Amino acid sequence: MNPNSAGQALGQYRAVDAWGTVSAADRTQLILRMMQGALDRIHVARGHLQRGEIARKGEQIARAAALVDTLRASLNHEQGGELADRLAALYDYMARRLTEANLRNDPAILLEVAGLLAELRDGWKAIVQQPAAQATQQPRDQDS
Repeated sequence: MNPNSAGQALGQYRAVDAWGTVSAADRTQLILRMMQGALDRIHVARGHLQRGEIARKGEQIARAAALVDTLRASLNHEQGGELADRLAALYDYMARRLTEANLRNDPAILLEVAGLLAELRDGWKAIVQQPAAQATQQPRDQDS
């Protein structure tokens, strides 16, 4: 194992270990952070592509694809059922498109994946905000 892959393996182990120790609310925040991280890396990759920095573009796309793959791997198919299966298919599609964007140096594909990921992230944000909004709308018990 070369030193670079050893560092990657350690980083993945730490990510999995951290995943196992967080609460459900924190897991939702972790998912949002991974989605945002992938989006950030896609946007940075686009900049590298525009400047002709092909190696750096490839590194950023690989990091975005790794985050997308982690999102896919974190799905609970037993509890999530059909929704988890559909999300897995969407994450798989995004990972394939990122690979294609990298091979073809195609900024349009990067924009496509960023759009899909942003829409998914916005949906997660709405889910997170919904329980908080409902809690503030609940009538409070008053002393009679």
